[in-house]
This record gives sequence, C-alpha cells and structure tokens, in this order.
Amino acid sequence: MKEELTVALDWLGDHPELQTLLACTALIFAAWLSNWVVKRILVRGLYRLLRHLRDAQLQDFGVIKRLSNIVPALVLSIGVNAVPGLPEAAVTVVRNVCGGFIVLTIALALGAVLDIVNLLYQRRSDARLHPIKGYLQVVKIVIYAIATILIIATLIDRSPLILLSGLGAMAAVLMLIFQDTLLSLVASVQITSNDLIRVGDWVEMPQLNADGDVIDIALHTVKVQNWDKTITSIPTKRFISDSFKNWRGMQESGGRRIKRSVFLDQQSVHFLDAEERKRLYRFSLLEDYLVSKRKEIDEWNAKLAERGQEPVNTRRVTNLGTFRAYVERYLRAHPGVHQHMTLLVRQLSPTADGLPLEIYCFTNTVAWAQYEAIQSDIFDHLLAILPEFGLRVFQHPSGGDMRDWGQSLGQRGAPALQQPEGHPAEGKS
Repeated sequence: MKEELTVALDWLGDHPELQTLLACTALIFAAWLSNWVVKRILVRGLYRLLRHLRDAQLQDFGVIKRLSNIVPALVLSIGVNAVPGLPEAAVTVVRNVCGGFIVLTIALALGAVLDIVNLLYQRRSDARLHPIKGYLQVVKIVIYAIATILIIATLIDRSPLILLSGLGAMAAVLMLIFQDTLLSLVASVQITSNDLIRVGDWVEMPQLNADGDVIDIALHTVKVQNWDKTITSIPTKRFISDSFKNWRGMQESGGRRIKRSVFLDQQSVHFLDAEERKRLYRFSLLEDYLVSKRKEIDEWNAKLAERGQEPVNTRRVTNLGTFRAYVERYLRAHPGVHQHMTLLVRQLSPTADGLPLEIYCFTNTVAWAQYEAIQSDIFDHLLAILPEFGLRVFQHPSGGDMRDWGQSLGQRGAPALQQPEGHPAEGKS
C-alpha cells in the first residue's frame, strides 16, 4: 500500500498541472464541506440552544447564517497557500477576494443586528414616542462606508489609511452626494428631540396631499397612510421646513371639536307673545330660563313707569334668544358632549345666506365614527325642533321651490298680461 502511494505521489510530481488541479479541487471541496457542516449542524444546533430567540421575525434577518459564510472564506484564504504550483498572483487574488467577502459578510451581519435591535425596540410600549430607526440607519451608513473602504483596500492590497487620506480632498464631493442624508439626519434629530411626530399620529399636510396616520419614520422619509388607504412618502426634512397639522393634541385631550352653524331666516325672528311663551313652558329644559328671564324683564320694565306702557320701550323675549338658550341647555344635557371643555352657542355676523347660529362644543370621544354620529344627532334634533320656536332655516330657492311657487300662482289665478295701447295684438293687422 505504501509502495502504491509512493508511486502515485511520484507520478503526480511528474505532472504538476494535475497536482495543482487536484489540490484546487480538494480545497474547494473542503470549503463546501465546511459550509455544509457549519450551516446544517452548528447553525441548527445553535438555534435549538437559543430557543428563546426562535422568533420568526428575528430569524428572517439571518445574522447567524450570514456569519457562517465566513468559515468557507477562511478555509479558501488559508488553504490557497498550500496549493502547489499556483502562481503568486492567483494566491494574492484569492486571499484578497476572500478578505473582501469576509468584510462584506460582517458588514451585512452588523446591519441585520441593527434591524433586530430596531425590531426589539419597537416592541416596547413607549417605542412610538421616540423612534430610533433613523439613528440606526445612520449607523448602517457609517458601517457600510467603512466596509466599502476596507473592501477596496483589501482588493487592491493596500492600507486603508491611503484611501482615508484621500477623503479630505473628496469632502466637498461627499457632502454634495450625501446632502439629502445630512439634511434628513438633522431633521430626524429635531423631530425626535422636539417630539413633533410619532408613529400613530394623525398628521395633515395639504400641500403634499397627505392626511392620515404616520406608519413609519425613517431617516429619509416619513410614510403616512391616508384615509383612502393610499400611502404618501414625505421627505423627513419637509416636516421641519413646511407647516403641517398634528392631531395628537386632540386625540390625547379626549374630546373633538364641533364647530358648525345653523343658518336661520332672519325674517322669522320675532318677539314671543303670551301664547307662544305659554306653549314653550312645555319644554323642561326651558322652564327655569323662562321663569328667570320673565322675572328679569318684569323688574326692568317696572322701572320704566309710564314709558313702559308702550311696547316699543320695554324688553321682551325673542324666539331666537329662547332657542339659543334651549340649544345651550340641550348640549349641557347631551350624553355625547364633553362638559368640561368649551361650550358656546353664539350668533355670527349676518350674511346673505342667513343668520348663522354657531354650535361650538366638544364631544367626549375622539373616534371618528362616534364623533360624526354625535354631531349628526345634535343637528338632526335642532333642525327638527326649529318650527316649535317659530324659526325657519334659510336656504336658496331650488327647482322644487320655483315649481311650487308657480303652482300656487296658477291656483290663485294670475292676472293676464295687458297689451300696451297703440300696439295691435299678435296675429291682427
């Protein structure tokens, strides 16, 4: 057996090309075998040991699998020196490529580690208050920049310091290239330090057609999911340079504002007579108001003596003032209105569209559907109760109004148009 092995080695010595080919084949096989052993045995075994990290989301990043690629690269880098007959230039190329691959693998693994850090941080209850994704992206850029320099230095077999010494002359070019990144970094710091926006905030930026919830805050962009489920990507720096509305204050206050007006026909405003006042006593919400108001007015009018005999000199109750008092008491008793926030029922300046009676109050919920339901319920009631006070809602005449007006004229008999004198009727000479 020893003699056969000796003969085989002597024969291979006479054929150096074949010897080099077999050595290269053996080296490649050793690298493949080491990769198979590491990934199929060591990596799986490590996952079984770290059962508390057996999380589908964490495994998707594949940090350990990336690091396992270093082993076959090391086998090739070390074993290439033992290959006989291989040119020195080829040995250098293999070692440099393996070194660059190792640096790239480590950089990608570190990037995956930062992704894991961000994922674990987002699971905290206070993560949306201070997101760190932008800062981690800056660290990634630094890591990849250093890795790029090291890879280039390894491939050309030169010291990284030589490349770094040339960066000073390229500073202006680099600042021009990374201008958006630097501006976004400064914007991210200001957004976080000043607590301008958080993930989950409802923001509104009309100039960019953005109106919805913030779903992601990154280094370069902030993603906003609009109410129509579209997603708008806004440059981070725009939240510093442009104005926007953040509805977080409303959501945290626990109440959402109602600010809407009922436009009344001003011709329907009048003083209440005795019969109308008596009829309004039926409203339980107005009983104390009518009593106190009547007492106040009687005391005022009593001071007028003889001049008080003329109605024009006296104070009287109006249907509009009574309705305004009713609306305020109705809101005070409404279960959907926040009673510890501003509540006003006021008249605005008259317009060509009528007299605006504005309702200014807050609901006790910030949920959109419930807010709209409460607001609609209030105005449904007010519009339906208006005739009880002798008031009318103002609205522009529509086609139906003109048709009804024409029919009423026809039923009453409109006078025929008279022909002017000196002009014969049509069809006569």
